Amino acid sequence: MNYEEIKDQRIAVLLSGGVDSSVVVYEFARMGLHPDCFYIKIGPEEQEDWDCSSEEDLEMATAVAHRYGCRLEVIDCHKEYWEQVTRYTMEKVKAGYTPNPDVMCNRLIKFGAFHEKRGHEYDLIATGHYAQTEWIDGQKWLTTSPDPVKDQTDFLAQIYDWQLRKALFPIGHYMKDEVREIAEREHLVNARRKDSQGICFLGKIDYNEYVRRYLGEQPGDIIELETGRRIGEHRGLWFHTIGQRKGLGLGGGPWFVVKKDVAKNILFVSHGYDPETAYQQDFRVADFHLLTPCELPMAVTFKIRHTPEFHRARITPTDNNTLMVHADEPIHGVAPGQFCVLYDEQHHRCFGSGEITL
Repeated sequence: MNYEEIKDQRIAVLLSGGVDSSVVVYEFARMGLHPDCFYIKIGPEEQEDWDCSSEEDLEMATAVAHRYGCRLEVIDCHKEYWEQVTRYTMEKVKAGYTPNPDVMCNRLIKFGAFHEKRGHEYDLIATGHYAQTEWIDGQKWLTTSPDPVKDQTDFLAQIYDWQLRKALFPIGHYMKDEVREIAEREHLVNARRKDSQGICFLGKIDYNEYVRRYLGEQPGDIIELETGRRIGEHRGLWFHTIGQRKGLGLGGGPWFVVKKDVAKNILFVSHGYDPETAYQQDFRVADFHLLTPCELPMAVTFKIRHTPEFHRARITPTDNNTLMVHADEPIHGVAPGQFCVLYDEQHHRCFGSGEITL
């Protein structure tokens, strides 16, 4: 983050109450800058049994903004979140897919609904994501963080090009331990607060309970793929993901979820350690979204879930903005609905992502 490049820019900081976005505010303050801060309210519906840590989050955000002389405003995006992101999530899981609500939250809420409400008044929108941006040959690129465990470019790979042009990630060049050290050194109120886990708005709510609330249960057979033998009953296909090993309630394991038949409401599983049926090497990616206009190379690296590992592959375009991905090695747990995120061979520049369709 270069002071000369941003000193005259109007900057909005999305301050969540967590340590990462708080260190973002510190980074500006040490340059003598005092950007406007915004706390985005997207929590669950206002019922006590679905209460999360949002009240504590706001208290932390208020304390940090006050300390550094920044104005803090609460922006209510609750309605937009539950109408857009929740609808997306429920439609996908009901159809048997494996969606990623956090990916859509970045596109539709943090850089979407917020922009419509207040963000359009600012030149830059800064967040605490572990990601970077670089200008290469006159174009702005999303690039990876040096921390492979915390890197969040996969969660940002669906934002629009105009959103990327306004995005600023002031801590993206740090390792997570370095951010913690800064927070400790500066005695930030949330320096030792644990990172949030799971979906951004759920807090302490169990994901399956969240799904059950909207879709209920729909019992069906669990079938062993290789033999066709019925070995149990599931409570709803939407509670299970391809590649899942735990939480099936079956004896004599391990068992892996390898396939769903939505029309017949059947969950197919395979028995044993790392069965071949749990792996896939070639798969289709639809509606590929380019972050920065370019011609995709044939050789790439990719991710299909939020892990430190990158996989190597060749890609071939087909039609209607669809790609075939040919991984160098079989990949575990490839599931329809997951986002496949493509990077260059050095897994530095992020090209964008598309939805896996088998």
